[in-house]
Amino acid sequence: MSYKVFFVEDEIVTREGIRDNVDWQADGFELCGEAPDGEMALPLLQTTKPDVLITDIKMPFMDGLQLARIVREKMPQTKIVILSGHDEFEYAQEAIKLGVTEYLLKPVTVQDVHHVLQRVASKIDREHQEQAKLEQLKTQVQEHRAALTERLLLKLLVGAISLTEAIEQSELLEMDLVARCYAVVVIRFTRDDAQQKFDYAEFQHAQEIVAKVIGNNPDVFIIRKDLEELVLILKGNTATYLEEERDFLLEQISQHIAQTNLELIIGIGAPRTRMADIGQSFIEALEQVQTRAQENRSEPASPVETTELLKVDKSAVEDYLKCGVKQDFDDFFDAFLAPLGETAFHSAIVKNYVFMDLVFTTARFIQNLGGAVEEVLPELEQVENVLSEIKTLEQFREHAQQLLTRALTFRDEQTNGSHAGVIQQAKEFLERNYMDAEISLHAVAARVGHSPCHFSTVFGEETGQTFKEYLTELRIKRAKELLRTTTLRSSEISDQVGYNDPHYFSLVFRKSTGMSPKEFRLQTQLPK
Repeated sequence: MSYKVFFVEDEIVTREGIRDNVDWQADGFELCGEAPDGEMALPLLQTTKPDVLITDIKMPFMDGLQLARIVREKMPQTKIVILSGHDEFEYAQEAIKLGVTEYLLKPVTVQDVHHVLQRVASKIDREHQEQAKLEQLKTQVQEHRAALTERLLLKLLVGAISLTEAIEQSELLEMDLVARCYAVVVIRFTRDDAQQKFDYAEFQHAQEIVAKVIGNNPDVFIIRKDLEELVLILKGNTATYLEEERDFLLEQISQHIAQTNLELIIGIGAPRTRMADIGQSFIEALEQVQTRAQENRSEPASPVETTELLKVDKSAVEDYLKCGVKQDFDDFFDAFLAPLGETAFHSAIVKNYVFMDLVFTTARFIQNLGGAVEEVLPELEQVENVLSEIKTLEQFREHAQQLLTRALTFRDEQTNGSHAGVIQQAKEFLERNYMDAEISLHAVAARVGHSPCHFSTVFGEETGQTFKEYLTELRIKRAKELLRTTTLRSSEISDQVGYNDPHYFSLVFRKSTGMSPKEFRLQTQLPK
């Protein structure tokens, strides 16, 4: 790469000698101009904008220091090389304060100039490389932030994040999510002739148009998960303001898209006053888009209502993750996910959110088990790539199976070896609280941080007993001790070991020992 250099020297012999004898190109430079003093040089410098300025210090009209001071202010990237005589030490000190790049002492030889140019060229090269790296890093940071921002907005749409988490994450991403009112708009791009070949550039241009219309509006967030569909989340202080802002924005978008070969199908969700209800506004917008798309195609309404499209049965997914086995996946998928799939694939964006709902539900399950979600479920970090791969219901089934299988494997690994501490904690809790008649599997599971279903499975595998069997054994053991070591009545002992009903206590005791509490006590009092 060639750099431009400008030379200022009032001594014509010195100026012409250096100008004519230095091989500028050999050092990667081109001489773009010269002048006899700073005053004449300044307008030329502003025009040529050189990379390097070589200037004498002592000159008439405007000396080198004055020129350097102006250049440093107006063109801070320009490197400055000062020429100075032996008797100009004070000038040299001032030049150093100005941050000159190099300093040459007269008389200057061609060799001196070559050495300085080589050092300056190396310095400029390094700065350009560092700047390129910095720009690349900035781009990566922006792309990463954009991905994180989009992921946060997706979680809001599918209800996969709490209000507190959403606000905390938005602050880290320097987003202002908090508002009094929210609304969602879904935009789908279509063509009049469905038989025409898909034009990637055309749809990409349409998305760019929408992004340009929105600009840097802090009250509008855009999610681009598919070339054919966009989601806009709007926020504001009142529903009236949101509706006016939305209508103005959609009018601008429609006018610009009208100049292309594409048409718009727009779905509008009603304003909501809570961030947690953004998903409901989104579902309403999807319903409108789906209905209008079917009307355009003259198709009968889908048997699955659009308001149900995003409603993956989270409880069914959670139950499968807690208690299911890998061999049951096909039955689970056909019962709970396949009915959504056929309808969802009419819309790429609906398909995306159905899968993301599954991903986030599974992620919460892993997190509740104490697992590192990003390690167990790489889909969460690569969800954009996974979504782009899913084109058919069968591909949806394949990725869903991979996702859930990883979660079940992690669950089983936890159960098979790392739950000893949890079971010990549960046993210690029971030892201290078995006398509480209200103690239950749900209460103990909550105490150790597990779901009841999963805790029941873990407890049985670790102890070889059901929870009820273990608790009953613990209570009867304590009842035996009291019967042998105290004069308490059977009804009093019943109450102390967690049975409110003495009659029921007697039945449980007989079933466990083969005799009633009274018979057990009399047995211990018989002479040997």
